[in-house]
Amino acid sequence: MTTEATVQGEQNDGVPELENLTLSQRAHAHLREEILSNRLPPGTELQELALSQRLGVSRGPIREALGRLAAEGLVTVRPRRGAVVHSLSSEDFLQAYQVREALEGLAIRLAVPRLTPPELDELQRLTDTMETHAASGRVTEFFEANAVFHERLVDASGNAKLQEIYRRLAGQMHRYWRRSLVLRGDLRRSVSEHRAILDAARQGDEETAARLLADHIRVPQIRMQSMTADELLEAEASFERKEEA
Repeated sequence: MTTEATVQGEQNDGVPELENLTLSQRAHAHLREEILSNRLPPGTELQELALSQRLGVSRGPIREALGRLAAEGLVTVRPRRGAVVHSLSSEDFLQAYQVREALEGLAIRLAVPRLTPPELDELQRLTDTMETHAASGRVTEFFEANAVFHERLVDASGNAKLQEIYRRLAGQMHRYWRRSLVLRGDLRRSVSEHRAILDAARQGDEETAARLLADHIRVPQIRMQSMTADELLEAEASFERKEEA
């Protein structure tokens, strides 16, 4: 079977298949989800043969999938040695946030004059949802609502190329969500920041909205630069213990 054959039904690993995906696309989607969910944590060795056996496809589609993951910055391919899940360095984290700040700053300046009442109402509902989850300590649900809020702002920009670049970056940054929440601290403060951004957008004040958004995105960067590596590791470990409790 060629790498361009489509897959239907469900594989033995229990992962539902989407019709019209090639084998390499299926392998890419499966591995990408495992990396982003941390089921394949940083440093994990990815051998073509082992992945081929686990996913039930030949090594050709696996090789193509690893190439796509490398292009997305999620793995590092090593000639004749397979690949390894890319580590989450502090430098990568800070650089990703710097790019995100620039992209979202442009997005909100483009979006504010275009936002419709239904779009503003959706942003309001997402902010209310974040507040509910922050109050009850449901950090995963908070993160999901937060991610959608920012995606909707980018969508409202009307710039397809900006949306494309942002989604690629957002996919990589998904791996940082625990670290982001650890560094952000009080989630209720984050909710207040979102409300202020939304209020400025409702008033049509794109410059104020952009400034508030930049301040919001800089919070994790500033905190990270003030912490030692050991302090960050301990904060992340404490966060994980609370999640498991």
